[in-house]
Amino acid sequence: MQNQYSDGSHLENNQSGNKGNHGNGSTKYYVLGMITGALAAFAVIFLTVSTVNFYRAVNTASGSGEHSESIISFWRNSRNENSESLQAESIINNGTEKKLEILEDTIAEYFWQDVDEKTLEDGLYRGLLDALDDPYSVYYTSEELIALQEQTEGIYYGIGAYISQDLNTGYVQISKIIRNTPAEESDLMQGDYIYQINGEDMQGKDSTYVVSKIKGEEGTSVVITVIREGVSEPIDISVERRKIESPTVEYEMYDDGIAYIQITEFDLVTSGQFEEAYQRAKAEGMKGLIIDLRSNPGGNLSTVCDIARMILPKGLIVYTEDKYGKREEYTCNGDNEIQVPLVVLTNGYSASASEILAGAVKDYGIGKLVGTTTYGKGIVQKVINLSDGSAIKLTVSSYFTPNGNNIHKIGINPDVEVAFDAELYQQGTDNQLEKAKEVLAGMMH
Repeated sequence: MQNQYSDGSHLENNQSGNKGNHGNGSTKYYVLGMITGALAAFAVIFLTVSTVNFYRAVNTASGSGEHSESIISFWRNSRNENSESLQAESIINNGTEKKLEILEDTIAEYFWQDVDEKTLEDGLYRGLLDALDDPYSVYYTSEELIALQEQTEGIYYGIGAYISQDLNTGYVQISKIIRNTPAEESDLMQGDYIYQINGEDMQGKDSTYVVSKIKGEEGTSVVITVIREGVSEPIDISVERRKIESPTVEYEMYDDGIAYIQITEFDLVTSGQFEEAYQRAKAEGMKGLIIDLRSNPGGNLSTVCDIARMILPKGLIVYTEDKYGKREEYTCNGDNEIQVPLVVLTNGYSASASEILAGAVKDYGIGKLVGTTTYGKGIVQKVINLSDGSAIKLTVSSYFTPNGNNIHKIGINPDVEVAFDAELYQQGTDNQLEKAKEVLAGMMH
């Protein structure tokens, strides 16, 4: 399976996590219990990729009265040249063509501003995907697709912040800020809602679209207008874009041989970073392991499977089923099954690929989950490239844990439930991590 990755949301380029300090009883773990927005496009698993022929639109016309030419020609050419493969007869017919022409001419005559045809054309495609009423099914322009593909590299030019989609407000929210980045140096705060970017309203915008507007050339600046709880007016914050290198794994060795590995996201670089940390833990005498998946939005499917193969016994890691009942399995040979007690930390923002790993650990009984119930993202998206450089992302199947559990909108319950105490954290104590240490110590004796 090629090009498997997640959009999750996304760090403003879907990369790293918020890094803090482990010393003196504190950890790099952020105040997760304060986050109130629901994840939306967070950490969708993509199973890329097939390519569909995309008919060239007629060159853009200019001037009033010619606005329907490029858009309507696309629909007409699509129907005439390949109506069977596109099943165009269901929605592309004389009636819809005529209505599109009327709508386009009406916009051209009455709308108070000029609108270029590319914007209207992209709006048609977005609208078709929006009609599915599925927040995970999205149309991407070629520029947005490039940004999406760059999300798996671990290096990008941006500001250094994670965002998540809040379905209630329609805005994305800053869920984490990465240490030593322009976002941290600015006045941006975790929990801020992104209201505007360079003056453009972001309500209802897909998180990938928001990402594409935040990213940009190194050294340039972006003005992010945020809505902040307790502040009556929106706040304009200018942030310089810089090269952001995104470590997705952090390692610590605690007393009594307890190793701690946090995975902030499953990017292409993550399996190598995890293996390096895991081998280091072994070399330093690891007697038990804590894997921290709190607020990990998910990511690359092949990456989480590679990591799972470093610790799981022989058998299924996860399997998917589409609407036709077709099943695809991802397996582990069991050659590297973990030999020490294991605890996995989870919370309500542990989503998608994080739930694949946590679910497999729980189903095989090789470790205990500590924290709170995971997000419940159990559906799979496929990115389908179109020959003009654009793409669509569609929800295509559900995934199941090794024991056949469908966790979508349900999540995975921890073995030991403990809510995050933000007040204690402010005082330097991560109560969930301390509980994980306590549980692990009991398993080690």
